[in-house]
Amino acid sequence: MMIDPPIDKLIKKAPCRYALVVGIAKRTKELLSVEKEKALLEDSGLKAVSLAAKEIYEGKIKIITEEK
Repeated sequence: MMIDPPIDKLIKKAPCRYALVVGIAKRTKELLSVEKEKALLEDSGLKAVSLAAKEIYEGKIKIITEEK
């Protein structure tokens, strides 16, 4: 069974694993709460977490961290 997107390449899209997890969680919450996003989710046939990870991997969503 292949995991898509590959986790080793997905980790490179964020400054750290924690930021990646938080970014995926926030995008998942958006996908489940906004009506327009629900249609996108239904059309993709993926679960919300999988779609969020795929969007980050493809560069459609960027993870930004605040610097102090």
